[in-house]
Amino acid sequence: MKSARNTLPEEPVNDVTAGIDWARDDHAVSVVNARGREIDRCTVEHSAAGLRDLVTMLGRNGVGEVAIERPDGPVVDALLRAGVTVVVISPNQVKNLRGRYGAAGNKDDRFDAFVLADTLRTDRARLAPLTPDDPATVALRRACRARKDLVAHRVAVANQLRAHLRNAFPGAVGLFADIDSPISLAFLTRFDTQDRADWLSPKRLAAWLASVGYSGKKDPAVLHAHLRAAPRGATGTHAEAEAHITHALVAVLTTLAEQIKTLSGQIADQLTAHADQHIFTSLPRSGRVRAARLLGEIGDCRARFPTPESLACLAGAAPSTRKSGQLRTVNFRWACDKQLRDAVTDFAADTRHDNAWAADLYQQARARGHDHPHAVRILARAWLFVIWHCWQDRAAYDPTQHKALQRILNPTNRQAG
Repeated sequence: MKSARNTLPEEPVNDVTAGIDWARDDHAVSVVNARGREIDRCTVEHSAAGLRDLVTMLGRNGVGEVAIERPDGPVVDALLRAGVTVVVISPNQVKNLRGRYGAAGNKDDRFDAFVLADTLRTDRARLAPLTPDDPATVALRRACRARKDLVAHRVAVANQLRAHLRNAFPGAVGLFADIDSPISLAFLTRFDTQDRADWLSPKRLAAWLASVGYSGKKDPAVLHAHLRAAPRGATGTHAEAEAHITHALVAVLTTLAEQIKTLSGQIADQLTAHADQHIFTSLPRSGRVRAARLLGEIGDCRARFPTPESLACLAGAAPSTRKSGQLRTVNFRWACDKQLRDAVTDFAADTRHDNAWAADLYQQARARGHDHPHAVRILARAWLFVIWHCWQDRAAYDPTQHKALQRILNPTNRQAG
């Protein structure tokens, strides 16, 4: 199936277009007429009053379409509420378009606003209006990105704690599977120095592990032997000083773990209430958080991706091909939505452990000499074609209807056919 793509009318409203160069503190605005001449310009503050002035200025000039470099934020929200059509032109495109108007190509906010406005006037056939996602999808996307950032912080602090313990208390490193696991953090809270760990015997360690509900498979005697075999850490006054750092890092990790768990629960609730949740939760190895990430990054606006190729390109799963004369090169696609690519490749990489078709595609790519990241991108591109059809049809993924999977699962039927 093909999805219809939103298009701009052949002529702009009132024969005028506007461009906004978005910045943190203020925004440059330019309005051009049908002949490409700038008829008005201003700079508005990034404040409630400034955004009202922006809408007033656009209305005074009869502007119905605005080009801007980013698809979200208070400026875009204010424009959409005012009934203005928003067209997104990426910063990379604007950088290349500056050459149309001069050889220098220098960055200037007011000039970039004019470039945006004039490009919206001249390149209408290649541009599409922004169709925002449902607020529920936007909220889910932001929650997933916030959780991803918290997980990255947790990994960084865990690495910092591990590096600190290698000098202050080496026996605690590798004692449990993960340095930031609940049992590891509980151990470091109670036994934060070499002196306190020296008090432990196999029997005492077993009693303490039982008191905190340790359910690991390692015998207390093995854990105690690890403590004894490790290099000795700091003792005495020096150890007490090092313990302050240990407690600070443990407190940060504890807080991060709690907030990640809380946010994961909220994401699961938001996903359950979403109209498209059945599509993404039906995918193999999707889980709740991974399904929520895919849904949030792809969105719910079907017109944004009229073909599966357009989705694969934005996700960076399709290579970039360049041709010049007899030279043809196929390169990694740098210009893409990094968040979407991370969500899709994370999903695709794990599906090869559960889906025979995914495993076969991955192994074929590795057999051709591709490294793991390249093979995962090849698999991600294949999955995006499947996801796109499910998404456009609003249908859950059904393995029995996945013909390529069934040919692998039933080779006898394939040979008979």
